[in-house]
Formats: sequence, C-alpha cells, structure tokens
Amino acid sequence: MKINHKVIVFLLLLISSAIHAQTKLNQQGEALIDNLISQMTVNEKLGQLAQMRWSWGDSPQAAATQKLYKERVKQGTLGSFLGVHGVALTCELQRIAVEESRLKIPLLFAQDVIHGWRTIFPVPLAEAASWNPDLVGQSARVAAVEATSAGIHWTFAPMVDISRDPRWGRITEGSGEDPFLGSAMATARVKGFQGDDISAGNTLLACAKHFCAYGAAEGGRDYNIADMSLQTLFGIYLPPFKAAVDAGVETFMGAFNEVNGVPMHANDFLINKVLHQQWGFSGLLISDFTAVMELQRHGIAATPEDAGVLALNAGVDIDMESDIYAGELASAVTDNRVSEKVLNNAVARVLRLKYKLGLFDDPYRYHNLEREKENILTNEHRQVARNVARESIVLLKNDNHLLPLSKTIKNITVVGALAADNDAPLGAWRGQGRKEDVITVLQGIKEALPGARIGYEAAYDLPEFKNQDDIKDRIQKSVPETDVFILVLGETARMTGEASNRSSIELPGEQNKLAQILKRTGKPLVILLMNGRPLALSQIAHEMPVIVECWFLGVEMGHAVADVLFGDFNPSGKLPATFPRVTGQIPIYYNHKNTGRPPVEDDFFRSKYLDVPWTPQFPFGYGLGYSSFDISAPVPEKQVIHSGDKIVVSVHVKNTGKYDGQEVVQLYLRDEVRSITPPVKQLVAFNKIFLKSGESRSIQFVIQPDNLKFYDSNLNYKSEPGWFTIYSGADSENLKSSRFQLVN
Repeated sequence: MKINHKVIVFLLLLISSAIHAQTKLNQQGEALIDNLISQMTVNEKLGQLAQMRWSWGDSPQAAATQKLYKERVKQGTLGSFLGVHGVALTCELQRIAVEESRLKIPLLFAQDVIHGWRTIFPVPLAEAASWNPDLVGQSARVAAVEATSAGIHWTFAPMVDISRDPRWGRITEGSGEDPFLGSAMATARVKGFQGDDISAGNTLLACAKHFCAYGAAEGGRDYNIADMSLQTLFGIYLPPFKAAVDAGVETFMGAFNEVNGVPMHANDFLINKVLHQQWGFSGLLISDFTAVMELQRHGIAATPEDAGVLALNAGVDIDMESDIYAGELASAVTDNRVSEKVLNNAVARVLRLKYKLGLFDDPYRYHNLEREKENILTNEHRQVARNVARESIVLLKNDNHLLPLSKTIKNITVVGALAADNDAPLGAWRGQGRKEDVITVLQGIKEALPGARIGYEAAYDLPEFKNQDDIKDRIQKSVPETDVFILVLGETARMTGEASNRSSIELPGEQNKLAQILKRTGKPLVILLMNGRPLALSQIAHEMPVIVECWFLGVEMGHAVADVLFGDFNPSGKLPATFPRVTGQIPIYYNHKNTGRPPVEDDFFRSKYLDVPWTPQFPFGYGLGYSSFDISAPVPEKQVIHSGDKIVVSVHVKNTGKYDGQEVVQLYLRDEVRSITPPVKQLVAFNKIFLKSGESRSIQFVIQPDNLKFYDSNLNYKSEPGWFTIYSGADSENLKSSRFQLVN
C-alpha cells in the first residue's frame, strides 16, 4: 500500500500527546473564582449549576424557548448548554454571557461526541476490539479537533461502563466486559479528548460516564436498577472510572440507575466518599438528562425541591435539563437544607473548568469560522478513521483459508440490504455524521475491484429483515455467474444505543434463513456481520465457512472491510465481550467464578444446561488472522516474590504463517486460593505486536502488585500469600500456563 507521508506526520502529532493530569489552579485563578463567588447572588450561583438543552428550529415554541434561554444567560442564571454547536450560534450566546450579564461569566457548550463529530469512527465497542489504545486515542483526538472547531468545549464521553449483558443497548458505547481492557480504553480516550494542555483551544473536556454500574442494569433493560456485592462493584465496575481519574479526566456524569437501593444521583457514599475523598477527584460531576427530577420516580424524593437537595448534597454539581437547582433550590439554601459551603464548592468547580479552558482570558477562543471550515472531515481524519476501522474488524471463522479473496476474482455477488445502507455504519450517537459521508460495504468492494463484476441483491427489507418473496429464485439465477457470495447480516443502527435493548440477541428477522439459501448454492460464502453488540450466532456459527465481525465502523466502513476482504490488511481484532451461543446463556463472561460444582461434561450434577453447552460461541479476546502465531507459556523471572514486588514475565511469540501481521498477546492471572472466591482468570496485561512471516520475538510483561490484589469482605484492597497461575495466549480460552508464589 502506498504510504501517505502527510498522514504519518499527522498521526505522530496525535500520538505525541502527553499524559494530562488534573491540576489545581494558580493563585490568580483561585482568587478570581473566590472574588466572583463573593459577588454572586444565590440565584446566580444556582444558575451556574444549571444546564439546559438548546431548542432548535423556528417554530413559535422553539423561538420562545430560545428567547427565554438568552434572557437567562443575560441574567446570569444559566451556566451551560447541551446541544449547541456551530461557531455562529455559540459565539452569539457567548457574547450575551460575557458582554451583557452582570458578572461576565462565560458559558460552557457541551455535546455527546461519542465516536467522532463529523468524521465518524467505529462505535466504541468496535474500537475496543482493536485492542490498540494508541489508535483509540487518535480517534478521540480527531473528534476533539473537529468538535472544538464547531464551538464545543465539553464532550459527554468516554462511556466507561463495564457490561456483561449484551441485551443492553448501550454496550455499544463502552469497551465490553473486562475492567482491565476497559481501563486501558478509558485512559486512551481521556488523553485523546483532553490532550496535554486543556487550555490549548483544540482540546475537549472529557466526561467519564455513567458513574456507576450502569452497565449492570437488570435484565439488560436501560435505566433499570443494579444490585450487586460491593466486591463486584469495586473489583469489576469501578476500575475504569478510577483509570479515568488517574488519566486526568475533568468531569464525571452520574448514572440513571440505583446501586444497591441508592440512586446514583443521591449517592453520597460513591460520589463524595469514594470519587472525591478516596480517589482524590477534584473535578465536577454532572447529572444525566433529567436524572435529578427522576429521584422522585425512584421513590426517595417527594418534591422537586427534595430531589434537588438530595442531589446537590450528594455531590451532583450540575443539574442537566431538570432545571430544579435554578428553579427550586433558592429557598433550600436560605433554609440551610443546602449549606452555603456545598453550594459554593459546586459553583467553584464549574468556574474552575471555565478558567482552565482559558475562557476568562478569551471567551471566543473556540469560535473561529475559518477553523470550523478547515478542520471538519479532512482527508487526514478519514485516513485515521480507516486505520481504526480495519483494526476493529474481528475474523471469527475462516474455514479452508477462503479469505483473503484474490483480487483477480471476476464475479462477486453481494447480498443483503445492509451492504448498501449508508446509515447503519454510523451506529448510535453519530455526532454530526451524515449518511452521504459514508462509504458503504458495497461501494468499498466495487472500488477495490474496479475490473470485476459486482452484483447486488438487497434480499431482505430494512428494518424488519424480512426476506423478499422471490429472493430464493433470484439467488439461484445468479449462481452461474458468481464466483463467491458476500452476505451482509446484522442489525440496523437503531437496534443498539440508548433505550435500544433487545430481549433476544439472535440475528433479527429471517437472516438465518437467507444464510441457508446461500449455503445451499454450493458456492463459496463469506458472511459479514454489521452490528453494535455481541450476537448469538449458533445457527450460522457451525455451518457457515467464513464469518467476519465488522461492527458499525463509521464513514470509512466500506474501505476498511474491503482492505480486509482482499488482503490489503491482515485482520487483528479481538472480541472485547463474549459471544454466547444463545441469549439464554446471558450473563456470560470469561472472568466468572468457579463455583463448588464447575461444569464437567460427564457429571450431571454440575453447573450447566440441558439444551446447550455452557461454553461461549466465541470467547472474550478471540479473533483470527490470515497468519498463525505460536505463543509460548509465560516464564516468570522469579518463582517466589514478596508482597509489593513487581514480577517480569516473558513470552516468546513467533509468526508461523505466510502473512505478515499483528497478534494481541494476552496475559491472564488466577489467584489459586484466597479468602474471597477468585475468578477463574483475569486479564492483567496485553501487547499488540507486529511480526513478519517467520519472525519471532520475546516480549516482557510486568505484573504490578495491584494485579495481585482484591477487595476482601471489609473492602480492604490487599493481596494474600499463596500460589498464582499465569496464562498467556491469543484469547481467554486457548492458553498456556506457569506458576509463581507470593510470600509476605
């Protein structure tokens, strides 16, 4: 492939971003904030804690709301906006704030920039499948450059929720089921959004969400409760949030759910005690959309004022959209139901963010029309999107090495309406992505093979996935002129995302029947999956020869898929979440506990099913490539280590195939005996390496003292003496092992 040197320079600039840590303001900044707070009325203070969604359009109702909000900005009773973008509008609103309000406090403009602004990248779950944090950081950096060019200061990303239930629609926004992988991705995205200087003008305030345990919603139903042991909460669901704090994230967002009976927007323990006091987080926490009001529906607040008092005292600094703080809490402050100290601390956290962004020095620094024109959907940004997309593709099955397809192939028939759909690749939360920006799978294949005949059959109707009446006959007629069928199956974009939960994660509609029709033609068949969650694939996994998990890959989807299909890129993605055989296996995840009766094939009274195996269809960390790799057993430098010691582990890797390629070498750990039951294994390190055909290399992993620790029954974070098993391999099941001992 021809090397674009401009793109390489651009990527190096992105990679060079240093670790950003939260920093306290200088004396001048703190003095400015203290001075402002001393001058503010109660209503002005509460106004800084109010965020409202902008009302778009020119209807009488929208116009009235716009007028009201502008007046509130002028009065100093509205501190930030959700959903305002574009330099012209953000500049107009900022001018009112800093030129017409009494105290001239600038506004913050926030938006959900989840996986790109105009240049749309793979959905976050797909990006996690790259197992390449550097590349994911590049994705976030491009999103920050584009969004800030449109006048935005703050993104409500990354979503770092761990999820073990793929029925939950928002699994698509996170990094899957594992806290170690999730922490690595959280760190990469925070650094990518915020860069190395939060005041640079092209860096975006990041927001770790949703704090916390949102991905553990019962039944996979969005907004539902989460109920779990504190050991599970602290050991599985909280680590990515702690990683975000360590990476310097400036803001958090509360979760809609309750945790063990306490709604998160009233959870003093987790917000004030854990997040602020134990972890040392000095930034602010914003509510989710109307979540303060929803404390009444949870049943812990009788009135809007009660809800606001609970939330503000619990550490929720900004009330998004409920408008309870600004509208209801003045009397609560007067009556000391909310103390002056609590109120002032929340206001100070908001003002510090505005100061850190440089808005007090130059409130218009994000409002440059030329920059807005030049930085959106550039060729360099599209190239980064293509790189991320093809590393996110996971090859699940490749019988008889059918892939990669030869570029000399003359006749291909592409089947499935998703292949020509330019909406689905954008996925959920697609920023300002446009369908016309998308390279579809069909277009990508045609561009890759300009001299071939590329036939196309829609086959099913969207969004129902009902097979067209005469599709069997049409497929049969195309057989004589077809060398290979490429069948695109999956979901529409609206089938994942917020509130898009599914009771069954099998392929929707009649797609399994369509696969059988094509299989019976006897022609080579490649199945491409386009989806935003793990799917239950038992009906096709055994019978179909080639299955490629392509996810929703963004604007460069077609090019990335073609790169993999025709061998311009050797697939290297690995699953960030387990694929079950059937929906009824959920929850299913690799780092489960062993139980007293772990499943054994020939023993009836064990933990398993009567109708399906207990094992997954495709395990966490799984993914094939066009080459093969031999990964040795791990070799610890010491057989005995002492508490607090690091341990270096060596693994030898050889590319034994005929293709150059990348492999993700994974290291797992098992504490064999301890006072709280251990998981069967847990990921503690990984390294994505490139090896030429026949090349070999020894790589070293460092197991940190924290990797050996766990939360005991009193929530003490500690390790205990004993034996540990370490495993190395290319996924969470195909592993080689060795042991070491920890002593006091």
